[in-house]
Amino acid sequence: MSLGSLSPEAHRTLALAMNQLGGRSNTGEGGEDPNTYRFEPAAANKIKQVASGRFGVTADYLVHAEELEIKMAQGSKPGEGGQLPAKKVSEYIARIRHATPGTPLISPPPHHDIYSIEDLAQLIHDLRAVNPRARIGVKLVSGSGVGIIAAGVARRARTLSPSAGTTAVPGLRH
Repeated sequence: MSLGSLSPEAHRTLALAMNQLGGRSNTGEGGEDPNTYRFEPAAANKIKQVASGRFGVTADYLVHAEELEIKMAQGSKPGEGGQLPAKKVSEYIARIRHATPGTPLISPPPHHDIYSIEDLAQLIHDLRAVNPRARIGVKLVSGSGVGIIAAGVARRARTLSPSAGTTAVPGLRH
């Protein structure tokens, strides 16, 4: 869950625990406080998420990831997008998400720039240009037709140019 959906303390505690266990925690779509990955890397999330609202996504955020996750849909409510109510958008959360305090934040269900597998490949290319070390994954939601989409993502990942630093790995992460 994202920073804002969870309190900063809960978000930090989960990241610390996962890092100590050798696991990987995910920022969710709200970004992460730059002070965390700059000054307290033990509490930083290893997976940085890029969702349709692009809240908190900056080049600095992306280069501090071991893995980047492109979230194509909400897992708990496919087709609905995400929403952070206005009362949860404090000055701190607004600063992290590059938003206005007290304003509801809505991530639309589709990405505004992804309408095809080729568009997704372009986003993967762009993310890789910013952070060539990070693994890049695509989070899909189970539902009718997801098999065709997953096959397209996997196929497209295999056809990306190896000279761009891409190595295909079984599954949807590459």
